[in-house]
Amino acid sequence: MPAYVTLALAIIFEVIGTSAMKASEGFTRPGPTLIVALGYGLAFLLLSQVLDRVPVGIAYAIWSGGGIVLIAIAAWVVYGQRPDLAGFIGMGLIIAGVLILNLLSKTNVH
Repeated sequence: MPAYVTLALAIIFEVIGTSAMKASEGFTRPGPTLIVALGYGLAFLLLSQVLDRVPVGIAYAIWSGGGIVLIAIAAWVVYGQRPDLAGFIGMGLIIAGVLILNLLSKTNVH
């Protein structure tokens, strides 16, 4: 599987785990708690598989930045937690940073 597809899946599983964490109510609800464990487990497994093909700094920047933006969207949709203007600006800057890293960085991606 291509590195960036694997990384995208890692981000999706991290967002699933984080979203379920709120629903787990402090890990007192078994179903959401299991989803948290599986989500994070798969996220880290997939992220670790990317690191032999993508420099760790680039991979982590994409993983964390993508996760921040997607979890903010998920929190808005699922929990009604709408970001304010500063939140939208910050997320725009995160996206810009990830794009700069990918499009302008001279690091090798295998």
